[in-house]
Amino acid sequence: MPKNEFICDCHPIDEELVIKTKKALPKNETFKSLAGFFSIIGDNTRCKILFALKENPMCVCDLANVLSMTKSSISHQLNKMKTAGVVKCEKIGKQVFYSLDDNHVFEIFDISLKHINHKFKEN
Repeated sequence: MPKNEFICDCHPIDEELVIKTKKALPKNETFKSLAGFFSIIGDNTRCKILFALKENPMCVCDLANVLSMTKSSISHQLNKMKTAGVVKCEKIGKQVFYSLDDNHVFEIFDISLKHINHKFKEN
């Protein structure tokens, strides 16, 4: 298939708007990172973990009990989330407590929950 087959061959209606919007687009790497972030938080189990951590920092054992899951599966998910910069951990004595990495993660999660709750109320 020729490469141009997937490129729009129509003329812009508002060329100035098209140019302005193209200039405003972030680099492709930014969109890849954004998609990666949403894929990390876009998992049912990880959403539950985020909700629990939104309420309080917690250790793996407590998270496992809250979510009725094994410590192993919680640890596996937390490791993915930590690598992605979504959660952080702090060791206090022999215990490791996990929390949301920063306020941005909380804000994204909170806005998403508000959107979902709003949509459910509409229906």
